[in-house]
Amino acid sequence: MRTVAVIGFDGALASAITGIIDLFRLAGVTWARINNETPSPQFATRLLTRDGVPCRCINGLTIQADGAWNELATGAEPDDLVVIPTIGGPIEAVLASNGELIEWLGRFRAVGSGQVRVASNCTGAFMLAEAGLLEGRVATTHWGFSQQFRQRFPQVDLQPDRLVTVDGHIACAGGGMAWWDLGVHLVERYAGAQVARELAKAFVLDVGRTSQAPYSALQARRYHSDAAILKLQDWLDAHFDIPLNLEVLATVAGLTERSLIRRFKAATGDTPNAYLQVLRIEIARQQLEGSRLPIDEITRRVGYEDVSSFTRLFRRHTGLSPGAYRARFGR
Repeated sequence: MRTVAVIGFDGALASAITGIIDLFRLAGVTWARINNETPSPQFATRLLTRDGVPCRCINGLTIQADGAWNELATGAEPDDLVVIPTIGGPIEAVLASNGELIEWLGRFRAVGSGQVRVASNCTGAFMLAEAGLLEGRVATTHWGFSQQFRQRFPQVDLQPDRLVTVDGHIACAGGGMAWWDLGVHLVERYAGAQVARELAKAFVLDVGRTSQAPYSALQARRYHSDAAILKLQDWLDAHFDIPLNLEVLATVAGLTERSLIRRFKAATGDTPNAYLQVLRIEIARQQLEGSRLPIDEITRRVGYEDVSSFTRLFRRHTGLSPGAYRARFGR
């Protein structure tokens, strides 16, 4: 039986701790009970904290620990898994107060990449990155903190639209409640697809989610201090629906095309043309959420003529067709 060590710390999100523990502890159990079969537990779990003391979560709940994280060997049990839950409190403050934990996590940089050994949920990725585990790796975090993450850890290949990433022995999940996506994903990796499917059915989980793009906001790409790029973003807000090219955008920004590409990417994480696509998708999302305009009319309003091409683009960015997006998020 594999052991999952969930790391507790003050300011963590309680549901990200208790929820993922529930998933691992009940994999192979709840479905069997539903079907009057003999339970077959697949995982043991331990909540580990500094010195084994209780952790006080951001919602005020205090959770008892099963032991101390510094007692956990990093190489003796290759099948064991360490999970960092969501940082629920102010990220900078939580990182600053957990220097010993971050130093301890740094020991996992050298672990072989045959199986996932370390995972984070949501803003827990900040801890992994602070410990140096994500340097040069693909990772994800909550979309709303993506720009803060990029500014602090530019060496990480952050992909905030993705809900779950796996790179070598490290897995990350996106938004705060993505612990269930992470948990089911890891159950499948360790215990097999059948156990994961049964777990998802027993917990009534929608495991088809692959992207957090439907929930993300364009505003996250404005968390920077490059005045020329901010000026261009303001201009694009008013001219998103007309044909544009790099020469026009460079002129508006007062930059050469080469400087524009470099500075725009550094500030927003996107190329100018990719950002314009995202902006148009964002405007379309607002129209789908707040109006009853036909989809072909919304398509024209955001600068596209062909509805089928726009639908493919919209699906690529949000994971949903325009009609499905309206059905889920429309007022």
